[in-house]
Amino acid sequence: MACAAYTVKGTLKLAVRRRTSNPSCGGYKSSVSFPFSQGWSRDCSSFAIRHVASRCQAASVRRRSSLEASATDAGIVSDEKIIVLVIGGGGREHALCYALNRSPSCSSVLCAPGNAGISQSRDATCISDLDISDSNAVISFCRNRGVGMVVVGPEAPLVAGLSNDLVKAGIPTFGPSSEAAALEGSKDFMKKLCDKYNIPTAKYCTFMDAAEAKEYVKQQGAPIVIKADGLAAGKGVVVAMTLDEAFEAIDSMLVQGSFGSAGSRVIIEEFLEGEEASFFALVDGENALPLESAQDHKRVGDGDVGPNTGGMGAYSPAPIVTEELKGIVMESIIVPTVQGMAAEGCKFVGVLYAGLMIEKKSGLPKLIEYNVRFGDPECQVLMMRLESDLAQVLLSACRGELGKVSLTWSPEMAMVVVMASQGYPGAYKKGTVIRNVDKAEQVSPAVKIFHAGTALDGDGNLVAVGGRVLGVTAKGKDIEEARARAYAAVDAVDWPEGFVRRDIGWRALRQKQVAN
Repeated sequence: MACAAYTVKGTLKLAVRRRTSNPSCGGYKSSVSFPFSQGWSRDCSSFAIRHVASRCQAASVRRRSSLEASATDAGIVSDEKIIVLVIGGGGREHALCYALNRSPSCSSVLCAPGNAGISQSRDATCISDLDISDSNAVISFCRNRGVGMVVVGPEAPLVAGLSNDLVKAGIPTFGPSSEAAALEGSKDFMKKLCDKYNIPTAKYCTFMDAAEAKEYVKQQGAPIVIKADGLAAGKGVVVAMTLDEAFEAIDSMLVQGSFGSAGSRVIIEEFLEGEEASFFALVDGENALPLESAQDHKRVGDGDVGPNTGGMGAYSPAPIVTEELKGIVMESIIVPTVQGMAAEGCKFVGVLYAGLMIEKKSGLPKLIEYNVRFGDPECQVLMMRLESDLAQVLLSACRGELGKVSLTWSPEMAMVVVMASQGYPGAYKKGTVIRNVDKAEQVSPAVKIFHAGTALDGDGNLVAVGGRVLGVTAKGKDIEEARARAYAAVDAVDWPEGFVRRDIGWRALRQKQVAN
């Protein structure tokens, strides 16, 4: 299965200027000033896009026996071999290291700070003593070690400006500038971009005052969604089914300061009914290359109950994201975003991760949120399926050359089941011993375990030091086989203090049953 890039062409479609900066606020004035220029066009001309090669379609592609073959297909063959530094130390970064380590154009992979599992797996050499919050230290390290590209995994270093500093120092960096990272760093910023460039999203209003926010909620009714404006480690969203739940969330963020400065502003959105999906596209500032689809499971409990988490499991591809829907997402959401960011003077280079809601009533996608990095745990299933040379693809993005690139994917299904510490996403115990991880990986050659929150104790035991700890990942010819392999590996892990959801993949299974 292969997919080519979209190149942005034509004029932007701007929203007609309205009475208030946010039409959904019902007369309320936004608590935050609009960050973009106010010279909105009254002539809402349509934008055009041109495909490089052809529109992304499902194709029958002969499966390659090696990554070199898929790199040839991508049109990015090169004798160049580079050292890659991955910034971060979670499951997403382990998956990136795994894929980069398999890339023919990558001579070695370094990961800072990394974790015990990444080191033990030999997918990368971990640099635990490199301070990734110190740009000068990272630049000095890259120069001393001859690093040819830096891949920034987590959102916090991006928002802090690490990419800006590395690019200024002449080091190719995959990850957006701090200005462009505001797409994730501020939900208010993202929503106002959607307003200005007619990107479909839920109706919303932004507040800094708890009393005003509660009055707005009373007018709108429940269910309703309350979001912290800033970064909250995937926990700053409350889907309130009652007014009392909404009021409690508002007080938690605006009065009690549960998320610190990240929750000093809240975005209150309409509740959308439908099915969520994750959509990823690599962007080089002008070209957008869609990746394969994925679908994650945010709620902590089986049956999608309990509080939101960073993600308890995922699978790829997501049956709900058809080729037709992929084209709609690219044309109505991804391309206008890339255009809009460029027009606002902050070209986006990196991966755009769009959280989508496929509305039940219309079947059309709306943007829930943007992340400016690979999702976790979606990255794990994507990297399991990717057959192209990841190092060359990401380097092409850094160089503005994604228009020359297409990607090759395994036709198999991949699934990841997250093993988490008991109590997550609330308080949990650290230092519990995990055994038999090696045995679990031997369940099938199609199984790979990615480490997120692991370390070694004084006796050399693998221990849990995070909420989400292991990403047990498997491939299979269909959803049933991938699921069976993943859970067989989960059951082989000896960790009494851990837990998993037992229903990962239920949407895909249900859709398959309905289709049959």
